Order: sequence, then C-alpha cells, then structure tokens
Amino acid sequence: MEALFAVTLGVLTASGIYLILQARIFPVVLGLTLLSYAVNLFLFAMGRLAGGVPAVIGRSAEYGDPLPQALVLTAIVIGFAMTAFVVVLALRSLGETGTDHVDGQEPGK
Repeated sequence: MEALFAVTLGVLTASGIYLILQARIFPVVLGLTLLSYAVNLFLFAMGRLAGGVPAVIGRSAEYGDPLPQALVLTAIVIGFAMTAFVVVLALRSLGETGTDHVDGQEPGK
C-alpha cells in the first residue's frame, strides 16, 4: 500500500510540475490543482495508513491520528478557494490581454 501511495504521489507531483511549467493559463491551473492533490495525499499518508481503527481514542488499543485528517480537510478548502481565485484571475487576464499566454503576449510578437 505504501508503494502505491509513493508512486501516486510521484506521478501527481511530476504531472503538476510539468503542467505548471507550460505557457498557457489552463494547464497552469490544472498543474496547481494536481499539485494540491499531491500535497493532500502526502498529508494524509503522514498519519500512517491503518484501516479499521477509530479516529479518536476509545476502547481500541490502536487509534488513528486525527490531525492529518483535519489538515487534509483544511487543505481541500484552501485549495478550492485558491483554484477559484486563479480561474477568476485567468479569466480577467484573458479579457484584458486577449491571450491565454501566461506572459500576456504570444511568443514571437
């Protein structure tokens, strides 16, 4: 299970960084989203993967750490707000400059 998490983290991070380095706004927004998913998965995996254990201290001998779950929930909300802001900013830039290139001008002009 840990190997699957590591491979998934690597693929999400590499794909996100590759898309962020593109020169168009839409791939950059997708790259930021993939990178935020990778960070969420990393935070969730830091809580040690354990199945069938309660999230809080109870009658069980083992319990899951609730802190990574709370961090991931907070990161999801912040990531959603950041994505909405970047999309609005990209639409504003598209309206102002007339191009979706991140520099505001097409290459070769």
